[in-house]
Amino acid sequence: MRPESIQDAVIRLAGNSQDGIQTAGAFLARLAGRSEHDVMTYMTIPATISGGPSIFQVRIGSGEVLSAGDEADFLVAFYQHSYQDHIGFLREGGVLLYDSDNVEPNLDDKRFFYVGVPITGLTVEALGGTAKDKGKNIFVLGLISKIFNLDVEKLKRIITEKFGGKDESVVNTALMAFQAGYAYPVGNVLAKHYRFEHIPRASGRAQITMDGNQALAYGLIAGGVRFGAGYPITPWSSVMETLRRELPKYGGIFVQAEDELASVSIALGCSYGGYLAVTGSAGPGISLKAEAIGWASMAEIPIIICNIQRGGPSTGLPTNVEQSDLHQAIFGSHGDSPRVVLAPASVEDCFYIAIEAARIARKYSTPVFILSDTSLATRIEAFDEPDLPKLMQNSKPDLTPRQTHKPYPIDQITHHVPPGTRILDGKYPLLAGLEHDEMGHPTGSPKLHMAMTAKRRNKLRKLAEEIPVPE
Repeated sequence: MRPESIQDAVIRLAGNSQDGIQTAGAFLARLAGRSEHDVMTYMTIPATISGGPSIFQVRIGSGEVLSAGDEADFLVAFYQHSYQDHIGFLREGGVLLYDSDNVEPNLDDKRFFYVGVPITGLTVEALGGTAKDKGKNIFVLGLISKIFNLDVEKLKRIITEKFGGKDESVVNTALMAFQAGYAYPVGNVLAKHYRFEHIPRASGRAQITMDGNQALAYGLIAGGVRFGAGYPITPWSSVMETLRRELPKYGGIFVQAEDELASVSIALGCSYGGYLAVTGSAGPGISLKAEAIGWASMAEIPIIICNIQRGGPSTGLPTNVEQSDLHQAIFGSHGDSPRVVLAPASVEDCFYIAIEAARIARKYSTPVFILSDTSLATRIEAFDEPDLPKLMQNSKPDLTPRQTHKPYPIDQITHHVPPGTRILDGKYPLLAGLEHDEMGHPTGSPKLHMAMTAKRRNKLRKLAEEIPVPE
């Protein structure tokens, strides 16, 4: 059967989160990136530990992909509820691939093509029954690979990389499930197969494929961040996990603190010590960090705060997307202390905006917020590999002795010297959250408070002057 050439397809996997549909969808997305296709994904996951209904949608295109798609061309339904909840998102003329062991579609509805495969039973049969139906996500991945003529060898390598850290039997089981799905004679029930056209990319650069939180973490490392501290919360936690794994490779460390206030305080200590640090959370955790962030504004300590937004207020909707923390980021401090707030627009932008946040924090000695959200955090995209030799920063504390040091000059931007730096005139500055004079000594002078407030605001006016005006 000769495959039909296509340039774009939206594939939606609908099942339960415990079935590993996010894993299967992520494999498709990463394969697309490695095959020089553009890709964008969207996923939903339940907020309960026990799991529940979930989807993973991946859009693969030979040209530029600007959204994850409103309608699916290809819907995979693992359960009856998956079919009922998502058949309305399948475009007319689209293909419904369903598990005939669990789904009974309305075959009288002639708007769609129906492909019934006993996915559960065949998975158990392929794996010898030892894993029950665990692995049917990979079985479906094999089916999709056959239908869309995907690069099987690349996909097998991606599967092996994913499970390579586990017992060898896990890798073998996954590959067995994949091969069983790929070998299924789906041509007997589906008249067409497809193949994505290959259109050479204009940039000619290699692509990398990752989600928004990964891009944010790697951007922080490229920007010179070597220390961080945080407390787990959805959807920020995967930034922590990436930094905890990767920072030691660059001489850094990430600390999981006992609570939100402790984590931001640890990060502030690292930044004052000369190593720009990061902390982060979602909305509820940012509320708990607010006191210390206000202290950072008064003391003029550079720090990056990531808010990966979710539905609120309070505990809200832990796994749902909502962009409702803008006012918290801009105005969420007593004393009307000014903030820098950056918001990435794409996964690629997450990487570069983290580098920009590090630059601004250092240059202007100020807290910088990065506002992302659940959708962007979990979305997978492919983009041109960054030129790391040009981008990588590795700032270290400058302990060069100074004749004198005044950390808070009224007419200049504050730049602290790391503790341990020799001040030859013996006049060492103080650091506190109290209003202060140019040496950091506490003051109750209204006149000096007005001058220092203007100083802290004026440095951000200088930042505004260097930012290009949007066209």
